[in-house]
Amino acid sequence: MAIHATDFLSDNDTVPNVPVIALFGAERFLKLEILNLLDSDNDDDAASVTRVAGKDADLRSVTDELLTISMFGGKRVVLIEEADEFVSANRPGLEKYVASPSMRSLLLLDVKQWQKSTRLFKAVEKTGLNIECSQLSGAALVKWFINTAKKEHGRKIDKEAAQLVVELAGDSLGLLQQELNKLVALVGDADEITTDDVSRVVGGWRLQTTWAMLDAVRDGDVGTALEFLDKLLLAGDPPQKIMGGLVFTWRKFAEATELARQSRDLAGALRSAGIHGGALGPAERYLKRIGFDRASQLLQELVRADANMKGGSRVDPKLQLEALFVRLAGAA
Repeated sequence: MAIHATDFLSDNDTVPNVPVIALFGAERFLKLEILNLLDSDNDDDAASVTRVAGKDADLRSVTDELLTISMFGGKRVVLIEEADEFVSANRPGLEKYVASPSMRSLLLLDVKQWQKSTRLFKAVEKTGLNIECSQLSGAALVKWFINTAKKEHGRKIDKEAAQLVVELAGDSLGLLQQELNKLVALVGDADEITTDDVSRVVGGWRLQTTWAMLDAVRDGDVGTALEFLDKLLLAGDPPQKIMGGLVFTWRKFAEATELARQSRDLAGALRSAGIHGGALGPAERYLKRIGFDRASQLLQELVRADANMKGGSRVDPKLQLEALFVRLAGAA
């Protein structure tokens, strides 16, 4: 079976001694992370890594290179970049080579499409590694961020703080890595990165504007919220990113409502949902103002709005956000 790149990187500091590896999927960042391991393995013999563009690759030349013993010792590596066309044109020959490869060399195939039902996939599985480099989302993306903070920087970040980074910065692994570097620089010698640290670093003035906008929605001041929304959109913030910040906050309100249904203690439910300090009083007043029946529908409202924002509706995303603000504020 294929292993996902995040699991591979978590378990390996070097590239295993195998004769063939297929890196498949669309997440370039993960492929580069694995190739960085390869480069570090070959620091003393950089010439042993031969990179060939897939459109220019010739199977006979590739196999000759793989079968030639390196003059300087070490493992000879041939990397075929963007190799989908190369694989399609040379599948039988590749199947033959992979079935009996040179153990002194490494063939690396960088492809986007890599069907698990093919003979080539199964042949690589027997002699080498199939590493999936697919894009991450949701819980898997948050887990990656937490693990990366721990492994690369020795910092602990809880699920809520990591989720906030993802929802504010987006799902680009490269960008998330940059934000993590900023956070590590901010906390210095501290062992833990908190949600307060995230609020101070990720997004700059845009984040502060986002919080002010969400507070205005919570307090029923739709006019002010729409003014802030216009500023964020004019500054280039994608509607989907703004939606992420809104979901992060209102999901807590929805969770608190469900907890209060059971405990009859709204303040305690809000604290359990992660709302503390100065935000506790306004949050309690908000839920009392919109009423229990409407508060009970918040989660469904968020799920529906998020799906529409991601392509489920043809309505302009700005108009979708404006209408959502009105509904969440209890004005409609």
